[in-house]
Amino acid sequence: MYQTTDFRKGLKIEYDNKVFVIVEFQHVNPGKGSAFVRTKLKNLENGKVLDVTFKAGVDKVGIPDIETTEMQYLFSDGNSYTFMDNKSYDQVALSNEDVGDAKFYLKENSMVRVTIFNGKPVAIDIDNFVELEVKETQPNIKGDTSSGGGKPATMETGLTITVPFHINAGDILKIDTRTNKYIEKVKG
Repeated sequence: MYQTTDFRKGLKIEYDNKVFVIVEFQHVNPGKGSAFVRTKLKNLENGKVLDVTFKAGVDKVGIPDIETTEMQYLFSDGNSYTFMDNKSYDQVALSNEDVGDAKFYLKENSMVRVTIFNGKPVAIDIDNFVELEVKETQPNIKGDTSSGGGKPATMETGLTITVPFHINAGDILKIDTRTNKYIEKVKG
């Protein structure tokens, strides 16, 4: 059983006999009354999101009976994403809703963790950091560093992020998949 102190973004839990992933959570300690945890839970089977409040330190949720398998991303046909198990060569397809925002970090032949519940693939987990190539960005304007901001850049997967002014098309960048933020330039 998980307690509310175990909650973190991305944790898969069993609640109301269904499997959910924690999308957001917030520990609240009001001046009067007992502390509680406000959460947004996404159902892994149908994609619906619930707002649920738990009593901190009191309520418990189950550990779901799920299996996680390392698979290779092969391709997308626009409606679904196809992955292959490198041991058995079995292929599975996940819908756009199942993949969600992880689609912006999928490169062909990259490895991901596919979550399987009741024999059906329901979600994927990607690494916290990925390296992507800049496909398009504005040219650097010399001396334009006073604002301290950045410029938009479109990555090879279609993701648009803000990058420092010195970044050019063709550069390889390290991106944090949890925050969609630029971390560092890897190659340029």
